[in-house]
Amino acid sequence: MIQIPLLTIISGLLTIGVRLTGLMLFAPFFGSVVIPSRVKAILVLSITVLLFPTVGHNLAASTLATWPLMIFMEFLIGIGMGIATNVVFEAAQMAGQVLGVQMGYSLVNILDPQTQVDTTVVSLFYQSIVMLLFLRMDVHYWLLRAIGNSFLYMPVGTMHLSGLFTMAIVKTVGQIFGLGIQIAAPVLSATLVADIVLGLLGKASPQLPLMLLGPSIKSLLGLTILIATLKYWPDLFRRLFLDSLANGEHLLHLAH
Repeated sequence: MIQIPLLTIISGLLTIGVRLTGLMLFAPFFGSVVIPSRVKAILVLSITVLLFPTVGHNLAASTLATWPLMIFMEFLIGIGMGIATNVVFEAAQMAGQVLGVQMGYSLVNILDPQTQVDTTVVSLFYQSIVMLLFLRMDVHYWLLRAIGNSFLYMPVGTMHLSGLFTMAIVKTVGQIFGLGIQIAAPVLSATLVADIVLGLLGKASPQLPLMLLGPSIKSLLGLTILIATLKYWPDLFRRLFLDSLANGEHLLHLAH
């Protein structure tokens, strides 16, 4: 019968739980304030117990002197994987904010149940649809599988912060703007063209009440384009979610 030292068991459970905690706090869906903290704690504890028989034999006991740095590194790994996936949601929120201004809904705010802050209706619509796609595609299961696999290619205590890792994080955060513009591109392009056309009409016929008709035209045009492009969203966000998970694993490989 194999006897495992008590200190090794405690150290293994602690390191696995800390990495999972970082993921649960910052990952989409898991980090939502709608989910009670007690439920998150039970989920972290359950997954930790399930993962320990698989990855626990690769975890060595650590001294008390190395625990603070090790816990910080493990927490940082979970945070990195959560933020890498959350980039898609931040980009969708940014797209909604931009289109809210373009379509004339910037003054209409609703309390976002995910963040508990006032958000424009277009941004909340984007976030809600993306969350539904996230759950429908089982991306939350992909995320749990990825955090479990991370113990295999990045064992505890092997993470090292480097210049490449830092630059990769900055590049990941910078992707929010590009992805947001990409998500908003169809509606944004249509409303910008409408602005140009309305401007030319205003120059050609100053007597037209474009100040009254312009917002309505842009709103109807934006909604029409938005509804027409919804059928392409599953393929688009499936690719974005896969890219975000791959980016999270790439960050871990750079820190190995």
